[in-house]
Amino acid sequence: MGIITNLTRMWLTRSARRFVFTGEYDQKLPFGGCRNLGLYIHIPFCASICNFCPYCKVPYSEQLCSRYIDALIREIHMVGRQTAEKKVVTSLYFGGGSPALAAGRIREIICAVSEHFIITEGIGVELHPDNVTPAILRVLKDAGVTKISIGIQSFQKKYQKELGRAAVDVSAMASALHTAAFETVSMDFIFALPGQTFDDLRADIALAFENGANHIAVYPFIDFAFTSSAVRTMPAKEKRQLLDALTAYCEAKGYTRTSIWTFSKGQNARYSSMTRDNFLGFGCSATTLLRGQFKINTFSVEEYCRRIDAMQLPTSLTLRFTRRQRMVYYLFWTAYSTKVATADFEAFFHVPLKKMYGMELRFAKWLGFVTEHDGVYCMTPKGAFYYHYYENFYTLSYIDKMWGIMRAEAFPGRIEL
Repeated sequence: MGIITNLTRMWLTRSARRFVFTGEYDQKLPFGGCRNLGLYIHIPFCASICNFCPYCKVPYSEQLCSRYIDALIREIHMVGRQTAEKKVVTSLYFGGGSPALAAGRIREIICAVSEHFIITEGIGVELHPDNVTPAILRVLKDAGVTKISIGIQSFQKKYQKELGRAAVDVSAMASALHTAAFETVSMDFIFALPGQTFDDLRADIALAFENGANHIAVYPFIDFAFTSSAVRTMPAKEKRQLLDALTAYCEAKGYTRTSIWTFSKGQNARYSSMTRDNFLGFGCSATTLLRGQFKINTFSVEEYCRRIDAMQLPTSLTLRFTRRQRMVYYLFWTAYSTKVATADFEAFFHVPLKKMYGMELRFAKWLGFVTEHDGVYCMTPKGAFYYHYYENFYTLSYIDKMWGIMRAEAFPGRIEL
């Protein structure tokens, strides 16, 4: 895995330089001039811990959660006050953890954000199925939330057991969703579990759309080294067959593919905190991506609160991009949407895409990974699979290593990837 990602990095950046993350960071963040800026807020608390989940999370404690939210709001103000006028941003997403465990303070958090930012494309919140109740949905709706994403993982009992998840009361969930109208109701599923078939996935997708969803996300299972899950991933050949069958089924049903792993029923249904040119992250483990840097906050709730108490940003590590590194990062995550527009690339970097990566684009077209029309490169199903295939290598070579270190050490001095 390391060889593949290292060679790809060196080729695309035209350099042997690694991605070097250090403990040095900016107390003042240069986001004022960023276009297409998004926001992300991390709430790390869970009622129970799923052993397959790699994200930053801790068992829920009312006292600790209250202290954390207080610190989170102060972090939002610390960053937001760095611009004289309110900054226009695209969207705000709450992830976790289970943000609904702090549902009573979501309005307060959104109010703090609104003091400094103008949100133009809505607010999304991730929910555990247990949190999809009329009371919680009303609280979120009243706070200004426009999109929700429900982490189903699977409706199938055999996979719920394998993932350590409780059964979902589908009728109760559907009934609750009728009590509050959201622009997007997304449901998340995991694919490429051992023995999983297309019929399993098709049944899950059909059940989702029949019971309140207008958007689905079907993410591949990834076996992170630092999790305690005993689940093993599906072989690549079977995974491709499953992804191709899933794609063909959704397209035949008239669903719109909005990214590698997401499909919507209706053109206005969107849910993605990933495909944004720049974003600010608040809370434990939250990341910030700007034109010249990428930073990640500490994974430790306690150390996060201590930093904020000291009026310091809770940054753990910062990567200073070279120009080529930033281009690779831009292309990798923009491609997640299955499309890359040459005009957007040129607007961001002030140089034509074909001048920088013309040979790679011609090669991708020759391999049947992409097609080009009116300056937009679109992934074919074959290209989408190989993007997914490479993303798995990227995740295990980079994210797995970084998160493993940061879970063990609140402020590592340096990481090279």
